Amino acid sequence: MKLRQVKPILICVDLQLGFLDEDSWGGNRNNKDAEIICAKIISTWRAHNEKIIHVRHSSKDTKSKLHHNTEGFKFNPLCAPINGETVLTKSVNSCFIGTELKIILDGMNCSTVVIIGLTTDHCISTTTRMAGNYGYNTYLISDATATFNKVGQNGEIFDSGLMHNTALASLNDEFAKVITSKKLLQIY
Repeated sequence: MKLRQVKPILICVDLQLGFLDEDSWGGNRNNKDAEIICAKIISTWRAHNEKIIHVRHSSKDTKSKLHHNTEGFKFNPLCAPINGETVLTKSVNSCFIGTELKIILDGMNCSTVVIIGLTTDHCISTTTRMAGNYGYNTYLISDATATFNKVGQNGEIFDSGLMHNTALASLNDEFAKVITSKKLLQIY
């Protein structure tokens, strides 16, 4: 059976211009091609006339690159929604909190979601955990997400690749099936 037979809904998380400014987020972003891979997945969904939900972050911090008054709030043109695609705006890490995402998914009798976007250890992780907890058959696409270096509680720097991989490891088989975009397109 192909994945598309269950009509999976693609959830695109925070694919916004603000994340192109690495220095604002800790620097050393891993997987700089994440948006290119996301665009390929989005294109596949569109080619099969499948549902896509775009969620963007609207920071309450006026200094944030994701504040609604900044250029960074805008969708990355590679992954921007087109007419007819659902757009939601959130102000916390989870796409389910403060939005109608669950209502929309349930209204479409959705059982399966595919999650892509930014950043792996923040909004992707939180959204994936909630999707799994709500009982959706959840796929997280490992190379269609990315993160940045993080500073630990003692000032140590944790490399973005390590942060990305440990976030994926903690989600895999517990909250989601973590697979590559190549695998997704094979089973789709």
